[in-house]
Amino acid sequence: MKAFTETERQEFLAAKHVAVLSVAADGRPPASVPIWYDYTPGGNIRINTGSSSRKARLIQQAGAVTLVAQREDLPYQYVVVEGTVIETTTPAPPDVQEAIAIRYLGEEGGRAFLRSMEGVEEVLFTIRPDRWLSADFTGDL
Repeated sequence: MKAFTETERQEFLAAKHVAVLSVAADGRPPASVPIWYDYTPGGNIRINTGSSSRKARLIQQAGAVTLVAQREDLPYQYVVVEGTVIETTTPAPPDVQEAIAIRYLGEEGGRAFLRSMEGVEEVLFTIRPDRWLSADFTGDL
């Protein structure tokens, strides 16, 4: 197992993965949920979720999250990012919501998904990556 280089880990995170988001949860074990996200190498992570959701409330309270993106097929690879919430935007800008939905569902599916969410207020969290952990098992298996 080897760690990714800085460039490799940023490119890996920028690729399309359904990530797992973990956030402190009121004295309970961390709340961990799958989530769509947006990331450009060298930038911040952006996620949006329902503004009245438990996830949104916990992120606002904690002010920090952990995001895990992984490759589930051989060779196994993952990137873990601990980050600080540096901006909260309510409602989430429609262009950002659309970009994230299209990233995961394609043009037609992303727009259809957004139409199905009309009337649900979303919040956008911008997260600054503070600490990285990565692993690449290429060549080990």
